[in-house]
Amino acid sequence: MNNKVKLPELYVATDVEADGPIPGEYSMLSFGMAVVGMTHINFYTEIKPISINFQEKALEISGLNREYLKKEAPTAQEAMNNAYKWINNLRKIGRPVFLASPAVWDGMFIHWYFIKYLNKSPFGQTGSGIDLRSYWMGKKGCEWIKTQKGKIKYELNIDGLPHIHHSREDAIELAKIFEKVLELEN
Repeated sequence: MNNKVKLPELYVATDVEADGPIPGEYSMLSFGMAVVGMTHINFYTEIKPISINFQEKALEISGLNREYLKKEAPTAQEAMNNAYKWINNLRKIGRPVFLASPAVWDGMFIHWYFIKYLNKSPFGQTGSGIDLRSYWMGKKGCEWIKTQKGKIKYELNIDGLPHIHHSREDAIELAKIFEKVLELEN
């Protein structure tokens, strides 16, 4: 008989700010994480750029300053190590499960950086997780076009929760949205 206590899943809402469309050729400049249902448990880091390439429009969106980050931010190795420790510390209360919107974008950067700098990911070998939009589509039986975060917030009557392109605040926003989605009856 297995007497091991089964821990609940902890959905770790994640948001990335980057200076271009793909990791490696461009840099992840910051990311934030927040636990769904417990957004006071969160993580944020900025990261020293790893590439000389960047897109000005991407920098305008995030408002992050590459020159400042080059001087002041932790290296990618340090940032990912700190995040890995933070995520693994969550295992005391549950099993961390990656959550993003869109998971393809944020997950691509997060998984690439974990594998590149630590040779492992706290979210498993594939770095897979939950995509808010896909989850919503399955739950509501709606078309993809109706799964944008703003439309989900509207349908759930969520006000006063802006998306501001600061990765910690946007991770908290996502965590609060997903919490409301999980409260919906099937």
